[in-house]
Amino acid sequence: MVIMRPLAVLRHDLPASLVVFLVAVPLSLGIALASGAPVAAGLVAAVVGGVVAGALGGSALQVSGPAAGLTVVMAETIQTFGWAVTCAITVAAGACQILLGLSRIARAALAISPAIVHGMLAGIGVTIVLGQLHVVLGGKAQSSAVQNIAELPGQIVAHHDSAAIVGLLTIAILLLWPKLPAAVRKVPGPLAAIAAATVVSVAFGMTLPRVELPGDVLDIGLVPRLPDGGWGAFALAVVTIALIASVESLLSAVAVDKMHTGRRANLDRELAGQGAANMLSGALGGLPVTGVIVRSSTNVTAGAKTRASAVLHGVWVLLFVVLLAGLIQSIPLAALAGLLVHVGAKLVNPGHIKTVLAHGDLPVYLLTLAGVVVFDLLTGVLAGIGLALVLMLRRSLWSGIHVEREGDAWRVVVEGVLTFLAVPRLSKVLGTIPSGVPVRLELVVDYLDHAAFESLTTWQQAHERAGGTVEVDEVGHPWFGEGKAGRPTRSRLHASRAVPRWLAPWSEWQATEGIPTQQTRNGATEFHRRTAPLLKNTLSGLADGQRP
Repeated sequence: MVIMRPLAVLRHDLPASLVVFLVAVPLSLGIALASGAPVAAGLVAAVVGGVVAGALGGSALQVSGPAAGLTVVMAETIQTFGWAVTCAITVAAGACQILLGLSRIARAALAISPAIVHGMLAGIGVTIVLGQLHVVLGGKAQSSAVQNIAELPGQIVAHHDSAAIVGLLTIAILLLWPKLPAAVRKVPGPLAAIAAATVVSVAFGMTLPRVELPGDVLDIGLVPRLPDGGWGAFALAVVTIALIASVESLLSAVAVDKMHTGRRANLDRELAGQGAANMLSGALGGLPVTGVIVRSSTNVTAGAKTRASAVLHGVWVLLFVVLLAGLIQSIPLAALAGLLVHVGAKLVNPGHIKTVLAHGDLPVYLLTLAGVVVFDLLTGVLAGIGLALVLMLRRSLWSGIHVEREGDAWRVVVEGVLTFLAVPRLSKVLGTIPSGVPVRLELVVDYLDHAAFESLTTWQQAHERAGGTVEVDEVGHPWFGEGKAGRPTRSRLHASRAVPRWLAPWSEWQATEGIPTQQTRNGATEFHRRTAPLLKNTLSGLADGQRP
């Protein structure tokens, strides 16, 4: 049951809900258009998302509705099954979300790599832009992104009618709106762009395709229908929509939490609330509902304090549709296409590209993006997950082996995870050391398996027989020493030593014998080896004072 303080609702949530409502209406219409669904389906989803997800969800300030992130998969689903079966898929996806929420595994959905999520959204954005550019230029979007790319040059040089004027005007207003004075920007950019394009098209008597609504918007004549066959594809569509809607909603809820200081989101409840909204939206002939960061951030920025803002925004959408349906039907489709081009372009976020590049995940991002654009959303995401797992395995099994000469002695440094996979390279490097020379072997390893231990032991024995000496210096856990003593031990917290040390807490880095002096020595050595070089330049700059 939702309990709201009247004063907070009147002072903060009422005006915030009006701002969100003005943003939601044009976006809902545009997303329905891009999905190939009836335009009214976007408005139904906006109403249900606002009222149901807003009242039942676990994120008080998140605003839900139809989202651009689902346009590609929805377009494919509608093309494959038809609209009535797609509504049944939405209902089933909502039921799956409720089960996931009741299972309390919502946070597990956040385990997916951000590079995959950002690549997926960027791929969706590129697909939207490629398709809607044809509509902006007065043409028709093709069935695939590849076809849209192939036919776009011809569309650009072709004769353009008034649709191109309206669409380009919409894009121009959206691009210029953030540069206008703050007083003007109080009106949401999408609303201003759609309103201006509509006024221009009506004032100049342009003959254009416009939004079409059923005679009675409230007449729910559609009943979701199960397919006559192809149950495997039906189940796959249900799971795909449920997972994408869930991940997008949860990521949005986490992002909204970073924007305010109020109560944190209950992600399991949020997932269940989204599921309830999707079941009702599908039953009423609406698009799937997700938490939408554009509307949610607008809600927070506008000063919302409780979930009343999200609920009221859904009420305003409903009243607008009932009372002003004729006004909606005067909106040119080219204007909505221009809005979608802008929305799709913003999904390709340069900040996300910079972040994944800094973390070495750019290949995952690019592969996911390309897979979504060239093939389909599921293929792109699975390809991204596969590459992310390969890179994770590679990083987990990384080992660094290098040798250098220090006067008459030689120094060998081995770092990372030393397993049988590294034995050929280890043997090759050790083979470059001349016989009979003193060697210092520094082991800074997170794990040493039996094959690597045997390789090191064999080389040590052979080198010492040839008149050389080998001094072994282990930093961290004494894997080599325990192997030589024939008594491997386990730290009190280690369930598996296969976990790289840099993923473990600080206590996992300590020697297992519990000797304080040895722990201190190991810690100091580790600091000078890994951390001190990173701090050297910074500390040198602070030696003579701090500015500012």
